Amino acid sequence: MQNQRIVVCGGGGFIGGHLVTELHRRGFTDIRSVDVKPMSDWYQVHDDVENLVLNLKDFPNCRAALQGARIIYNLAADMGGMGFIESNKALCMLSVLINTHLLMAAREAGVERFFFASSACVYNADKQTDPNVTALKECDAYPAMPEDGYGWEKLFSERMCRHFSEDFGLLTRSARYHNVYGPLGTYKGGREKAPAAICRKIIEAKLSGNHEIEIWGDGRQTRSFMYIDDCLKGTIDILAGDFSEVLNLGSSELVSINQLVDIVEEIAGLKVKRLYNLGAPKGVNGRNSDNTRIRELLGWEPGIKLQAGMASTYAWIYDQMKK
Repeated sequence: MQNQRIVVCGGGGFIGGHLVTELHRRGFTDIRSVDVKPMSDWYQVHDDVENLVLNLKDFPNCRAALQGARIIYNLAADMGGMGFIESNKALCMLSVLINTHLLMAAREAGVERFFFASSACVYNADKQTDPNVTALKECDAYPAMPEDGYGWEKLFSERMCRHFSEDFGLLTRSARYHNVYGPLGTYKGGREKAPAAICRKIIEAKLSGNHEIEIWGDGRQTRSFMYIDDCLKGTIDILAGDFSEVLNLGSSELVSINQLVDIVEEIAGLKVKRLYNLGAPKGVNGRNSDNTRIRELLGWEPGIKLQAGMASTYAWIYDQMKK
């Protein structure tokens, strides 16, 4: 596979940029990175791969992006943290055009393997009402009642991948990402997720001397957070696997937002006053990843501890803000 052309869709984004780096590190030599953003806005630009700026919502652009390709990673989507997806449901839903047109182009181009980055936002909201949540198994996505907008698009696109496999023989794999974080990602501007946002707020408090930060919700809502290195390993291994079912890809280390703040306070060496904004977007009350199936199929699960991953993330964001 190392000499086959790989296309990373969304390669200018956080996960996509890291994925291109990891594939290159593993010895893949023919990599094409595609993103809608101007290249000046890409999180990582790799000089030794082919970089294309294309809007993949348009079918002709998908055809151009996949020309000569054999392996596709689709991480392209209009998305962000809870503050973005709760306020931009239509924009999130329009990402269905990206995956649909990429699947059509992949079938036409004779692509061998196609990966779709789904999300834990596909899970039924009724199973996520308690902060002491039972970890979510893959079957808990049905009966369907996902996050409005973003979650529905991801669940529909999972089904589209399945049916392209069943009807047309296109080998597809999907993974439900649970809150990926790490360096070289969004930490301001409205699309950032909780780990980066908490790092930024505490760094701002440290640099300004105003030791107050705003917490969205009451801080008792719970999540698991997966470090980028675990995400990359899982993504590559799932696409290379010989199983077709959708898998969770996430850490099973459940923490509350208050505990996440505790961790960043310890890293920063600073205690802050927490101002709780109960009217802000906070998502479901509890969400965690049941990793039984990924352990059974891969003999592995994401295992980088939150303390270690947050230390690396905090250090990178601190350096960016100091600049």
